Amino acid sequence: MHSNLNALDPQWAWSPFEPDAKRPWSRTLAAHLYRRAGFAADAATLDAAVSRGASDSVAWLMSRPQGAPEWKQEFRALAKAVLAGGDPKSLPAWWLRVLLDTPDVLGEKMTLFWHGHFATGAEKVLDAALMQQQNELFRRHALGTFEPLVQGVSKDPAMLLYLDSAVNRKARPNENYARELMELFCLGEGNYTEQDIRETARCFTGWEVRRGKFYRNARQFDRGEKVIFGSRGAFEGEEVVRLIVQQPAAPRFLVRKLVRYFVFDEPQPSDELLEPLVAEFSASDFNVGRVVHRILASQVFFSEHALARKVRSPVELGVGLLRSLQGACNVYKLADELASLGQELFFPPNVKGWDGGRTWINSSTLLGRASLASRLIQDENTRFAGENLETLVEQHGLTTTDETVTWLAELLLATPLSLSLRQRLVALGEATPGSRHHKTAAVLQGMTALPEFQLG
Repeated sequence: MHSNLNALDPQWAWSPFEPDAKRPWSRTLAAHLYRRAGFAADAATLDAAVSRGASDSVAWLMSRPQGAPEWKQEFRALAKAVLAGGDPKSLPAWWLRVLLDTPDVLGEKMTLFWHGHFATGAEKVLDAALMQQQNELFRRHALGTFEPLVQGVSKDPAMLLYLDSAVNRKARPNENYARELMELFCLGEGNYTEQDIRETARCFTGWEVRRGKFYRNARQFDRGEKVIFGSRGAFEGEEVVRLIVQQPAAPRFLVRKLVRYFVFDEPQPSDELLEPLVAEFSASDFNVGRVVHRILASQVFFSEHALARKVRSPVELGVGLLRSLQGACNVYKLADELASLGQELFFPPNVKGWDGGRTWINSSTLLGRASLASRLIQDENTRFAGENLETLVEQHGLTTTDETVTWLAELLLATPLSLSLRQRLVALGEATPGSRHHKTAAVLQGMTALPEFQLG
Protein backbone atom coordinates (compact mmCIF):
# COMPACT_ATOMS: atom_id res chain seq x y z
CA MET A 1 0.00 0.00 0.00
CA HIS A 2 2.88 2.35 0.75
CA SER A 3 4.45 1.81 -2.65
CA ASN A 4 1.48 3.08 -4.66
CA LEU A 5 0.48 6.06 -2.51
CA ASN A 6 2.45 8.57 -4.55
CA ALA A 7 1.18 7.05 -7.78
CA LEU A 8 -2.24 8.46 -6.94
CA ASP A 9 -3.67 11.19 -9.13
CA PRO A 10 -3.37 14.28 -6.87
CA GLN A 11 -6.53 15.81 -8.30
CA TRP A 12 -8.51 12.66 -7.49
CA ALA A 13 -6.91 12.32 -4.06
CA TRP A 14 -8.09 15.72 -2.83
CA SER A 15 -11.40 15.85 -4.70
CA PRO A 16 -14.58 15.50 -2.59
CA PHE A 17 -15.39 12.01 -1.36
CA GLU A 18 -18.33 10.49 -3.22
CA PRO A 19 -19.86 7.44 -1.53
CA ASP A 20 -20.67 4.56 -3.86
CA ALA A 21 -21.48 0.85 -3.67
CA LYS A 22 -17.84 0.00 -2.96
CA ARG A 23 -17.39 2.72 -0.30
CA PRO A 24 -20.84 3.56 1.09
CA TRP A 25 -21.18 6.22 3.77
CA SER A 26 -21.56 4.19 6.94
CA ARG A 27 -21.00 4.16 10.67
CA THR A 28 -17.53 2.70 9.97
CA LEU A 29 -16.49 5.72 7.88
CA ALA A 30 -18.18 8.11 10.30
CA ALA A 31 -16.15 6.54 13.13
CA HIS A 32 -12.99 7.01 11.03
CA LEU A 33 -13.86 10.70 10.54
CA TYR A 34 -14.41 11.25 14.25
CA ARG A 35 -11.23 9.41 15.26
CA ARG A 36 -9.16 11.67 13.02
CA ALA A 37 -11.05 14.97 13.23
CA GLY A 38 -11.69 14.54 16.95
CA PHE A 39 -11.18 11.92 19.62
CA ALA A 40 -13.62 9.19 18.51
CA ALA A 41 -17.36 9.36 19.16
CA ASP A 42 -20.22 7.51 20.81
CA ALA A 43 -22.92 5.61 18.95
CA ALA A 44 -25.45 8.46 19.00
CA THR A 45 -22.94 10.89 17.49
CA LEU A 46 -22.06 8.40 14.76
CA ASP A 47 -25.72 7.74 13.99
CA ALA A 48 -26.25 11.50 13.61
CA ALA A 49 -23.25 11.66 11.27
CA VAL A 50 -24.61 8.79 9.15
CA SER A 51 -27.94 10.64 8.85
CA ARG A 52 -26.20 13.87 7.84
CA GLY A 53 -24.07 12.29 5.14
CA ALA A 54 -20.32 12.56 4.60
CA SER A 55 -20.10 16.11 3.27
CA ASP A 56 -22.47 17.60 5.85
CA SER A 57 -20.71 15.73 8.67
CA VAL A 58 -17.40 17.36 7.75
CA ALA A 59 -19.14 20.74 7.47
CA TRP A 60 -20.66 20.20 10.93
CA LEU A 61 -17.23 19.56 12.45
CA MET A 62 -15.80 22.58 10.64
CA SER A 63 -18.56 24.78 12.10
CA ARG A 64 -16.99 24.26 15.56
CA PRO A 65 -20.25 23.61 17.45
CA GLN A 66 -20.19 25.26 20.86
CA GLY A 67 -22.94 23.31 22.61
CA ALA A 68 -25.07 24.72 25.40
CA PRO A 69 -24.08 28.00 27.10
CA GLU A 70 -23.59 25.99 30.31
CA TRP A 71 -20.62 24.24 28.72
CA LYS A 72 -18.81 27.54 28.09
CA GLN A 73 -19.45 28.61 31.67
CA GLU A 74 -18.13 25.29 32.97
CA PHE A 75 -15.07 25.55 30.71
CA ARG A 76 -14.21 28.98 32.14
CA ALA A 77 -14.89 27.89 35.71
CA LEU A 78 -12.57 24.90 35.31
CA ALA A 79 -9.78 27.11 34.00
CA LYS A 80 -10.29 29.61 36.80
CA ALA A 81 -10.07 26.89 39.44
CA VAL A 82 -6.84 25.51 37.97
CA LEU A 83 -5.23 28.94 37.70
CA ALA A 84 -6.18 29.77 41.26
CA GLY A 85 -3.91 26.93 42.37
CA GLY A 86 -1.08 28.20 40.17
CA ASP A 87 0.44 24.75 39.58
CA PRO A 88 1.22 23.96 35.92
CA LYS A 89 1.01 20.24 36.81
CA SER A 90 -2.78 20.70 37.13
CA LEU A 91 -3.11 21.87 33.52
CA PRO A 92 -3.03 18.43 31.83
CA ALA A 93 -6.02 17.25 33.90
CA TRP A 94 -7.92 20.46 33.06
CA TRP A 95 -7.34 20.02 29.32
CA LEU A 96 -8.27 16.32 29.45
CA ARG A 97 -11.59 17.28 31.02
CA VAL A 98 -12.14 19.69 28.13
CA LEU A 99 -11.21 17.00 25.57
CA LEU A 100 -13.64 14.55 27.13
CA ASP A 101 -16.59 16.97 27.20
CA THR A 102 -16.14 19.54 24.43
CA PRO A 103 -18.69 19.71 21.59
CA ASP A 104 -15.98 21.33 19.41
CA VAL A 105 -13.89 18.22 18.83
CA LEU A 106 -12.14 19.45 15.66
CA GLY A 107 -11.25 22.74 17.33
CA GLU A 108 -9.64 20.83 20.21
CA LYS A 109 -7.89 18.43 17.83
CA MET A 110 -6.33 21.42 16.08
CA THR A 111 -5.48 23.04 19.42
CA LEU A 112 -3.55 19.85 20.18
CA PHE A 113 -1.88 20.04 16.75
CA TRP A 114 -0.66 23.58 17.39
CA HIS A 115 0.50 22.61 20.89
CA GLY A 116 2.75 19.99 19.30
CA HIS A 117 3.76 22.30 16.45
CA PHE A 118 4.67 25.33 18.61
CA ALA A 119 5.77 23.05 21.45
CA THR A 120 6.25 24.93 24.73
CA GLY A 121 7.09 23.23 28.01
CA ALA A 122 5.69 24.31 31.38
CA GLU A 123 8.76 22.87 33.12
CA LYS A 124 10.67 25.94 31.89
CA VAL A 125 7.90 28.54 31.75
CA LEU A 126 6.80 27.68 35.33
CA ASP A 127 3.63 29.75 35.08
CA ALA A 128 0.24 28.03 34.75
CA ALA A 129 -1.52 31.23 33.67
CA LEU A 130 0.91 31.84 30.80
CA MET A 131 0.63 28.23 29.59
CA GLN A 132 -3.16 28.33 29.72
CA GLN A 133 -3.10 31.69 27.92
CA GLN A 134 -1.06 30.11 25.12
CA ASN A 135 -3.51 27.21 24.96
CA GLU A 136 -6.34 29.70 24.43
CA LEU A 137 -4.31 31.38 21.68
CA PHE A 138 -4.10 28.05 19.84
CA ARG A 139 -7.83 27.47 20.35
CA ARG A 140 -8.80 30.89 18.97
CA HIS A 141 -6.64 30.46 15.88
CA ALA A 142 -7.20 26.71 15.53
CA LEU A 143 -8.68 26.85 12.03
CA GLY A 144 -7.85 30.44 11.10
CA THR A 145 -5.19 32.09 8.98
CA PHE A 146 -1.61 31.03 9.64
CA GLU A 147 0.17 34.40 9.80
CA PRO A 148 -1.94 35.91 12.64
CA LEU A 149 -1.26 32.75 14.64
CA VAL A 150 2.51 33.02 14.07
CA GLN A 151 2.40 36.72 14.97
CA GLY A 152 0.54 35.84 18.17
CA VAL A 153 2.93 33.03 19.07
CA SER A 154 5.92 35.31 18.49
CA LYS A 155 4.58 37.70 21.14
CA ASP A 156 3.20 34.99 23.42
CA PRO A 157 4.79 35.31 26.89
CA ALA A 158 5.10 31.53 27.37
CA MET A 159 6.95 31.18 24.06
CA LEU A 160 9.10 34.25 24.76
CA LEU A 161 10.25 32.61 27.99
CA TYR A 162 10.57 29.08 26.64
CA LEU A 163 12.84 29.96 23.71
CA ASP A 164 14.72 32.76 25.48
CA SER A 165 13.33 35.48 23.24
CA ALA A 166 12.58 37.50 26.38
CA VAL A 167 16.34 37.99 26.91
CA ASN A 168 17.10 38.89 23.29
CA ARG A 169 19.12 42.14 23.39
CA LYS A 170 20.65 44.27 20.63
CA ALA A 171 24.13 43.90 22.16
CA ARG A 172 23.78 40.11 22.32
CA PRO A 173 21.01 38.75 20.08
CA ASN A 174 19.60 35.36 21.11
CA GLU A 175 18.97 33.14 18.07
CA ASN A 176 16.84 30.41 19.66
CA TYR A 177 13.44 31.66 18.60
CA ALA A 178 14.60 32.79 15.16
CA ARG A 179 16.03 29.32 14.47
CA GLU A 180 12.95 27.39 15.59
CA LEU A 181 10.63 29.84 13.83
CA MET A 182 12.24 28.84 10.56
CA GLU A 183 13.20 25.21 11.16
CA LEU A 184 10.22 23.87 13.14
CA PHE A 185 7.40 26.37 12.84
CA CYS A 186 7.36 27.72 9.27
CA LEU A 187 9.90 26.46 6.74
CA GLY A 188 11.73 23.26 7.61
CA GLU A 189 15.43 22.49 7.40
CA GLY A 190 17.34 23.58 4.30
CA ASN A 191 15.09 26.52 3.48
CA TYR A 192 17.09 29.28 5.21
CA THR A 193 20.70 30.19 5.94
CA GLU A 194 22.57 30.85 9.16
CA GLN A 195 22.69 34.52 8.14
CA ASP A 196 18.90 34.54 7.86
CA ILE A 197 18.74 33.26 11.46
CA ARG A 198 21.23 35.82 12.78
CA GLU A 199 19.49 38.70 11.05
CA THR A 200 16.03 37.51 12.12
CA ALA A 201 17.17 37.36 15.76
CA ARG A 202 18.04 41.04 15.52
CA CYS A 203 14.44 41.80 14.46
CA PHE A 204 13.12 40.37 17.74
CA THR A 205 15.49 42.26 20.04
CA GLY A 206 13.73 44.08 22.85
CA TRP A 207 10.70 41.76 22.89
CA GLU A 208 10.24 41.02 26.59
CA VAL A 209 7.76 39.79 29.19
CA ARG A 210 6.73 42.24 31.90
CA ARG A 211 4.15 41.38 34.53
CA GLY A 212 3.04 38.39 32.49
CA LYS A 213 2.47 40.34 29.27
CA PHE A 214 4.34 41.03 26.04
CA TYR A 215 6.40 44.24 26.25
CA ARG A 216 8.37 46.00 23.52
CA ASN A 217 11.55 47.53 24.98
CA ALA A 218 12.47 50.17 22.41
CA ARG A 219 15.88 50.74 23.98
CA GLN A 220 16.90 47.15 23.33
CA PHE A 221 15.67 46.97 19.74
CA ASP A 222 18.31 46.82 17.01
CA ARG A 223 17.24 49.51 14.53
CA GLY A 224 19.98 48.70 12.06
CA GLU A 225 19.51 47.37 8.55
CA LYS A 226 19.06 43.61 8.15
CA VAL A 227 19.30 41.36 5.09
CA ILE A 228 16.93 38.36 5.23
CA PHE A 229 16.12 36.07 2.29
CA GLY A 230 17.72 38.68 0.07
CA SER A 231 15.41 41.47 1.30
CA ARG A 232 17.00 44.50 2.91
CA GLY A 233 15.49 46.78 5.54
CA ALA A 234 15.37 47.82 9.21
CA PHE A 235 12.83 45.06 9.82
CA GLU A 236 10.92 44.72 13.07
CA GLY A 237 9.56 41.46 14.44
CA GLU A 238 6.14 41.65 12.80
CA GLU A 239 7.71 42.37 9.42
CA VAL A 240 10.10 39.44 9.60
CA VAL A 241 7.29 37.06 10.58
CA ARG A 242 5.41 38.16 7.47
CA LEU A 243 8.56 37.73 5.37
CA ILE A 244 9.12 34.19 6.68
CA VAL A 245 5.51 33.10 6.19
CA GLN A 246 5.64 34.37 2.60
CA GLN A 247 8.60 32.15 1.69
CA PRO A 248 7.79 29.50 -0.96
CA ALA A 249 8.70 26.67 1.43
CA ALA A 250 6.12 27.69 4.07
CA PRO A 251 2.84 26.39 2.57
CA ARG A 252 4.32 23.00 1.62
CA PHE A 253 5.92 22.61 5.06
CA LEU A 254 2.66 23.14 6.93
CA VAL A 255 0.47 21.18 4.49
CA ARG A 256 2.79 18.17 4.84
CA LYS A 257 2.38 18.26 8.63
CA LEU A 258 -1.41 18.55 8.36
CA VAL A 259 -1.60 15.58 5.99
CA ARG A 260 0.50 13.49 8.36
CA TYR A 261 -1.65 14.57 11.31
CA PHE A 262 -4.99 13.73 9.71
CA VAL A 263 -4.40 11.15 6.98
CA PHE A 264 -1.42 8.79 7.42
CA ASP A 265 1.77 8.51 9.43
CA GLU A 266 3.88 7.22 6.54
CA PRO A 267 5.28 7.26 3.93
CA GLN A 268 6.22 10.88 3.31
CA PRO A 269 3.88 12.16 0.58
CA SER A 270 5.51 13.49 -2.56
CA ASP A 271 5.43 17.18 -3.44
CA GLU A 272 3.26 16.27 -6.42
CA LEU A 273 0.62 14.64 -4.22
CA LEU A 274 0.54 17.69 -1.94
CA GLU A 275 0.43 20.26 -4.72
CA PRO A 276 -3.38 20.80 -4.89
CA LEU A 277 -3.46 21.46 -1.14
CA VAL A 278 -0.42 23.73 -1.30
CA ALA A 279 -2.01 25.72 -4.11
CA GLU A 280 -5.25 26.13 -2.15
CA PHE A 281 -3.39 27.09 1.01
CA SER A 282 -1.41 29.76 -0.84
CA ALA A 283 -4.42 31.08 -2.75
CA SER A 284 -6.49 31.40 0.44
CA ASP A 285 -3.89 33.55 2.24
CA PHE A 286 -2.84 30.51 4.29
CA ASN A 287 -6.31 29.69 5.60
CA VAL A 288 -5.75 26.54 7.66
CA GLY A 289 -9.46 25.75 7.89
CA ARG A 290 -9.80 25.62 4.10
CA VAL A 291 -7.04 23.02 3.83
CA VAL A 292 -8.29 20.96 6.78
CA HIS A 293 -11.79 20.93 5.29
CA ARG A 294 -10.47 19.74 1.95
CA ILE A 295 -8.40 17.01 3.61
CA LEU A 296 -11.27 15.68 5.74
CA ALA A 297 -13.75 15.73 2.85
CA SER A 298 -11.39 14.11 0.35
CA GLN A 299 -11.39 10.83 -1.54
CA VAL A 300 -8.02 9.81 -0.15
CA PHE A 301 -9.09 10.49 3.45
CA PHE A 302 -11.84 7.87 3.16
CA SER A 303 -9.72 5.42 1.14
CA GLU A 304 -7.52 2.42 2.01
CA HIS A 305 -4.57 4.82 2.02
CA ALA A 306 -5.91 6.49 5.18
CA LEU A 307 -8.05 3.91 7.01
CA ALA A 308 -6.08 2.44 9.95
CA ARG A 309 -2.92 4.20 8.70
CA LYS A 310 -2.20 6.08 11.91
CA VAL A 311 -1.06 5.02 15.38
CA ARG A 312 -3.14 6.58 18.12
CA SER A 313 -1.30 8.90 20.47
CA PRO A 314 -1.80 8.17 24.19
CA VAL A 315 -4.26 11.08 24.42
CA GLU A 316 -6.22 9.77 21.43
CA LEU A 317 -6.19 6.29 22.97
CA GLY A 318 -7.48 7.27 26.42
CA VAL A 319 -9.83 10.09 25.46
CA GLY A 320 -11.08 8.13 22.44
CA LEU A 321 -11.98 5.10 24.53
CA LEU A 322 -13.93 7.23 27.00
CA ARG A 323 -15.71 9.38 24.42
CA SER A 324 -16.74 6.25 22.48
CA LEU A 325 -18.35 4.74 25.58
CA GLN A 326 -19.89 7.89 27.11
CA GLY A 327 -17.21 7.61 29.78
CA ALA A 328 -16.00 9.87 32.57
CA CYS A 329 -13.05 9.30 34.88
CA ASN A 330 -10.60 10.83 37.34
CA VAL A 331 -8.74 13.14 34.94
CA TYR A 332 -5.81 13.70 37.31
CA LYS A 333 -5.15 9.96 37.32
CA LEU A 334 -5.60 9.80 33.56
CA ALA A 335 -3.09 12.67 33.08
CA ASP A 336 -0.48 10.77 35.11
CA GLU A 337 -1.03 7.58 33.14
CA LEU A 338 -0.76 9.38 29.79
CA ALA A 339 2.47 11.01 30.97
CA SER A 340 3.88 7.57 31.74
CA LEU A 341 3.09 6.59 28.14
CA GLY A 342 5.02 9.59 26.81
CA GLN A 343 2.40 12.30 26.32
CA GLU A 344 2.06 14.79 29.14
CA LEU A 345 0.04 17.75 27.90
CA PHE A 346 1.77 21.12 28.46
CA PHE A 347 5.04 19.21 28.95
CA PRO A 348 6.22 18.16 25.46
CA PRO A 349 9.60 16.37 25.41
CA ASN A 350 11.35 19.23 23.60
CA VAL A 351 10.75 22.09 21.18
CA LYS A 352 10.08 19.56 18.39
CA GLY A 353 7.04 18.26 20.23
CA TRP A 354 6.03 14.60 20.02
CA ASP A 355 7.36 12.63 17.05
CA GLY A 356 4.20 10.51 16.86
CA GLY A 357 3.57 7.61 14.51
CA ARG A 358 5.52 4.45 15.21
CA THR A 359 7.50 6.15 17.98
CA TRP A 360 4.45 5.72 20.23
CA ILE A 361 4.84 1.95 20.02
CA ASN A 362 7.46 -0.30 21.60
CA SER A 363 7.32 -3.37 23.84
CA SER A 364 7.10 -1.22 26.98
CA THR A 365 4.47 1.23 25.76
CA LEU A 366 2.32 -1.54 24.23
CA LEU A 367 1.99 -3.13 27.65
CA GLY A 368 1.38 0.27 29.24
CA ARG A 369 -1.28 1.19 26.70
CA ALA A 370 -3.15 -2.07 27.34
CA SER A 371 -2.85 -1.45 31.08
CA LEU A 372 -4.22 2.09 30.70
CA ALA A 373 -7.33 0.82 28.95
CA SER A 374 -7.74 -1.98 31.49
CA ARG A 375 -7.46 0.40 34.44
CA LEU A 376 -9.99 2.81 32.93
CA ILE A 377 -12.44 -0.05 32.45
CA GLN A 378 -11.91 -1.57 35.91
CA ASP A 379 -11.69 1.63 37.95
CA GLU A 380 -14.82 1.98 40.09
CA ASN A 381 -14.60 5.76 39.61
CA THR A 382 -14.99 5.44 35.83
CA ARG A 383 -18.57 5.98 34.72
CA PHE A 384 -20.16 4.77 31.50
CA ALA A 385 -23.44 6.35 30.41
CA GLY A 386 -23.56 7.93 33.85
CA GLU A 387 -23.36 4.55 35.61
CA ASN A 388 -21.63 1.39 34.40
CA LEU A 389 -21.13 -0.83 31.35
CA GLU A 390 -24.36 -2.73 32.01
CA THR A 391 -26.27 0.56 31.78
CA LEU A 392 -24.43 1.38 28.54
CA VAL A 393 -25.24 -1.88 26.73
CA GLU A 394 -28.84 -1.85 27.96
CA GLN A 395 -29.32 1.69 26.68
CA HIS A 396 -28.30 0.49 23.23
CA GLY A 397 -30.48 -2.62 23.26
CA LEU A 398 -27.64 -5.14 23.25
CA THR A 399 -28.89 -8.45 24.62
CA THR A 400 -26.17 -10.95 23.65
CA THR A 401 -22.38 -11.04 23.90
CA ASP A 402 -22.14 -11.41 20.13
CA GLU A 403 -24.12 -8.18 19.62
CA THR A 404 -21.93 -6.44 22.20
CA VAL A 405 -18.71 -7.49 20.45
CA THR A 406 -20.03 -6.29 17.07
CA TRP A 407 -21.15 -2.96 18.53
CA LEU A 408 -17.92 -2.31 20.43
CA ALA A 409 -15.72 -3.23 17.46
CA GLU A 410 -17.54 -0.75 15.25
CA LEU A 411 -16.99 2.01 17.81
CA LEU A 412 -13.41 1.24 18.84
CA LEU A 413 -11.51 -0.43 16.01
CA ALA A 414 -10.25 1.06 12.76
CA THR A 415 -10.03 -2.40 11.13
CA PRO A 416 -12.69 -5.15 10.97
CA LEU A 417 -12.36 -8.00 13.44
CA SER A 418 -11.33 -11.30 11.94
CA LEU A 419 -13.72 -14.21 12.48
CA SER A 420 -11.30 -15.93 14.87
CA LEU A 421 -10.79 -12.81 16.99
CA ARG A 422 -14.53 -12.21 17.11
CA GLN A 423 -15.12 -15.77 18.30
CA ARG A 424 -12.41 -15.44 20.96
CA LEU A 425 -13.92 -12.22 22.31
CA VAL A 426 -17.42 -13.68 22.38
CA ALA A 427 -16.12 -16.77 24.19
CA LEU A 428 -14.25 -14.54 26.67
CA GLY A 429 -17.40 -12.58 27.50
CA GLU A 430 -19.60 -15.66 27.86
CA ALA A 431 -17.06 -17.43 30.06
CA THR A 432 -16.79 -14.48 32.45
CA PRO A 433 -18.93 -14.92 35.57
CA GLY A 434 -21.06 -12.15 36.99
CA SER A 435 -23.28 -9.41 35.61
CA ARG A 436 -23.49 -7.91 32.11
CA HIS A 437 -21.11 -5.24 33.41
CA HIS A 438 -18.44 -7.85 34.17
CA LYS A 439 -18.95 -9.70 30.89
CA THR A 440 -18.78 -6.47 28.87
CA ALA A 441 -15.71 -5.34 30.81
CA ALA A 442 -13.97 -8.63 29.94
CA VAL A 443 -14.77 -8.17 26.25
CA LEU A 444 -13.59 -4.57 26.36
CA GLN A 445 -10.31 -5.47 28.04
CA GLY A 446 -9.70 -8.17 25.46
CA MET A 447 -10.50 -5.81 22.59
CA THR A 448 -8.36 -2.92 23.87
CA ALA A 449 -5.38 -5.27 24.31
CA LEU A 450 -5.42 -6.10 20.58
CA PRO A 451 -2.81 -4.54 18.27
CA GLU A 452 -5.75 -3.35 16.15
CA PHE A 453 -6.86 -1.02 18.96
CA GLN A 454 -3.61 0.95 18.61
CA LEU A 455 -4.63 2.19 15.16
CA GLY A 456 -6.74 5.28 14.70
